Amino acid sequence: MKLKTVLLGLTDYGAALELQQKLLEARIQGKIGDVLLLLEHPPVITLGRRGEYSNIIASRERLEAEGVAVYEVSRGGDVTYHGPGQIVGYPIIDLSGYGRDIKDYIWRIEEVFIRLLKEEFGLDAYRDEKKYTGVWTGNEKIIAIGVAVKHWVTMHGFAFNVNTNLEHFKWINPCGITDRGVTSLRKITGKAQDMDKLKLHVMNFFCSVFGVQNEYVELKDIIN
Repeated sequence: MKLKTVLLGLTDYGAALELQQKLLEARIQGKIGDVLLLLEHPPVITLGRRGEYSNIIASRERLEAEGVAVYEVSRGGDVTYHGPGQIVGYPIIDLSGYGRDIKDYIWRIEEVFIRLLKEEFGLDAYRDEKKYTGVWTGNEKIIAIGVAVKHWVTMHGFAFNVNTNLEHFKWINPCGITDRGVTSLRKITGKAQDMDKLKLHVMNFFCSVFGVQNEYVELKDIIN
């Protein structure tokens, strides 16, 4: 199987959400194959289906002053932050080709980053199978995951803190969790990372874990 990967760069969250929904419907109708969108967002806060506004700590006035919008979205999970320096991935994938198993799908996404961080950086990253979704190093989350599935086709996805401004996470209780922290690759390694190189790593490990071949495409080559 092939996975078409699109690199979108810095993209407004609302525009990316609209694009996901368009691709989701096209995938359900069989008009396109599986797609992975990789991008970054300007600072934005999103609230999942189980999200509580009480987990947004910053005042509305503060967020407006910073130009930060809040979106209520269909993914699982609570509140999260996206911003520059964070690699966000939105797989639009038909799980009919992967056993129609949502738990296994999330496990695979976690596995992508557990392997990436181990093999490329020697980090002991892990999943917390008993309590929290995502990937952790020590007591801090480095990968957040929140997905939605419609007719077995996925949308939303993962957020990988690479050079992310961790101060912005003080605006929220990330994922509604108050007893653990958030980290980034930059914080762990002590230096800024090459985002383009990291996006390549994400694509390669994603394809390896999901057993697919990657094909770079432009957005216009997928959908008009």
